[in-house]
Amino acid sequence: MAERQGVPAIGVMTTRFSSAAELMCRVLGMPDYKFVVIDHPISSASGEMLAGYARATIAQARHLLLRT
Repeated sequence: MAERQGVPAIGVMTTRFSSAAELMCRVLGMPDYKFVVIDHPISSASGEMLAGYARATIAQARHLLLRT
């Protein structure tokens, strides 16, 4: 993970796979690693919905990176 090398990084996961991502974080020794969670599914989302997901991702990522 980039975080282990001191590079700020954000993972993005859909709600469907967030529990699997949490498990992987624990397995990889980073149980407190936070990541952005967006709605699932994205494959059938409209352009408008994807734009909303992108805005939500940016807002959550900003919060996680800046720890505000």
